[in-house]
Amino acid sequence: MSLFDHKISDIHELLHKKEISVSDLVDQSFKRINEVDGKVKAFLTLDEENARNKAKELDGQVGENALFGIPAGIKDNIVTKGLRTTCASKMLENFDPIYNATVMDKLDNANTVTVGKLNMDEFAMGSTTENSAFQITRNPWNLDAVPGGSSGGSAAAVAAGILPFALGTDTGGSIRQPAAFCGVVGLKPTYGRVSRYGVVAFASSLDQVGPITRTVEDNALVLQTIAGLDPNDSTTVNQEVPNFVDGLTGDIKGLKIAVPKEYLGEGVSEASRQSVLDALKVLEGLGATWEEVSLPHSKYAVASYYLLSSSEASANLARFDGVRYGYSTPNPKNLMDLYLKSRSEGFGEEVKLRIILGTYALSSGFYDAYYKKAQQVRTLIRQDFEDIFAKYDVIIGPTTPTSAYKIGEVVHDPVTMYARDLLTIPVNLAGLPGISVPCGFTEGLPLGLQIIGKHFDEQMVYRVAHAYEQATDYNTKKPQL
Repeated sequence: MSLFDHKISDIHELLHKKEISVSDLVDQSFKRINEVDGKVKAFLTLDEENARNKAKELDGQVGENALFGIPAGIKDNIVTKGLRTTCASKMLENFDPIYNATVMDKLDNANTVTVGKLNMDEFAMGSTTENSAFQITRNPWNLDAVPGGSSGGSAAAVAAGILPFALGTDTGGSIRQPAAFCGVVGLKPTYGRVSRYGVVAFASSLDQVGPITRTVEDNALVLQTIAGLDPNDSTTVNQEVPNFVDGLTGDIKGLKIAVPKEYLGEGVSEASRQSVLDALKVLEGLGATWEEVSLPHSKYAVASYYLLSSSEASANLARFDGVRYGYSTPNPKNLMDLYLKSRSEGFGEEVKLRIILGTYALSSGFYDAYYKKAQQVRTLIRQDFEDIFAKYDVIIGPTTPTSAYKIGEVVHDPVTMYARDLLTIPVNLAGLPGISVPCGFTEGLPLGLQIIGKHFDEQMVYRVAHAYEQATDYNTKKPQL
């Protein structure tokens, strides 16, 4: 049995009693990488020498923090000092940062051990991890299926038993969707709960860092460590970070659940729909009640999201011009040629597609018709959620309309691929917290249950997710690699 089959709190206790060492944990991580990552391809860069050196340093110490000595994987758009950060793009293929993202400083202060950087869709643009410039990550449950995206490497690494936790980023579902596809737990925190300083920006008003883990309790431990106000990020909110683990009581008696009819309607597979109805029966058995509601503007969420996120991406990626850092074309004829060729050769097709869409939406004559209209729709979507949360504690539905699709099935059909994010996108537009927990299987592939909470009410989201997890055994299932 792998040590990583245990909860982080159990591993912490074993470390405390000196029954195992940090070096044992790091050894196990790299042993598992050697066994399975040739098939899964979750990692882009390994940091074995530094990880083993840090483990040796920690072996003689007794750490009070629950994450002390725990190996971690980091999505490759989170800046790590001295450790290559590529965003899975040729544009940043040789970029070695000179500073840490705030979340990395927080993990370092907790004495976690970074094992390496994880694959993703280039600049976090995609839902399958097929848009990486370097490799396609595969789903540990079925190597012919995608792991989801853009945090596909993070979800696959945790599902494959390589690590107890990984960090991802979520712009329109990029933590929750791969967590659902890989049968693990993924949380997108409230916008402003976790610092974005040092996270390579895709869409600044939507991006949020969050944890991917095997259990809800592990997830709560990681969020507790990385959350909080950061003077380097003016979008973080001065909100107390509660002890999320203390709130995992299992008691949800009297809880009121809203189930949007739009989340169980057209485009949602029968297997996904049934898994949610079965989950609601479990929650009813624990004392909760549920009612069907409507989120009338959710049908406009996908169009609104792709206009807004692409507009922000076109502005954020303007800094990659071949002059300051990143890929620079050899032997340009002049300055314009340098810009043109560096960006044409450095960015992949999906990134270029979104830059063009965003530039168009922001251009003179189209700004009011597209970008401004999308912002107005975003306000209506947020209002829909506020109306529901005036009467209910959480909103529940499937995380994804279907289980993971086959590699190559949708990557060449962007409209279909974008539409598959219709259940996760509204949460980002409204800045709400949302979690995906395993809730069933179809044809051997996992399905995810999405639980959405009020702003800064991750405590309630975790409480419901944990109660459901304790009443079922889906999180104990493991892929046979």
